[in-house]
Amino acid sequence: MFPGGQQPDLSQLMKQAQQMQQQLAAAQQELAATEVTGTAGGGLVSATMTGDGDLTALTIAPDAVDPDDLETLQDLVVAAVRDAKRAADELTASRMGPLAGGLGGGLGLPGL
Repeated sequence: MFPGGQQPDLSQLMKQAQQMQQQLAAAQQELAATEVTGTAGGGLVSATMTGDGDLTALTIAPDAVDPDDLETLQDLVVAAVRDAKRAADELTASRMGPLAGGLGGGLGLPGL
C-alpha cells in the first residue's frame, strides 16, 4: 500500500527519473574529464588517473631508477597507482554519492 493510500503520480515519477538520469550522465562526464594524481616515494613516482579510473600518465623521477633495485621501483609504481585509484574513488563518491542517495527512496516508492 502506498503512504496515505494514494498512488504516486507516474508522470511526476518519470520526470524525476529523467532528471536523475541526466544528472548521473553529467556527473559521469565530469568524472571522465577530471584527473587526480597519486604519488609514492615522496613524489619520486606519480600516477595520474581520470575520475572514472583510467590511468592517463605515469611519471618516474630519475632518482627512483636504480638498475640494481628494480623491485623498489616496481613497488613505488604500484603504490602510486593505488594512491591515484584511492583519490579517484573518493572523487567518484563525492560526485556520485548525492545522486545515488536519491535512488534509495528518493522516488517516493516503497522498496526503492
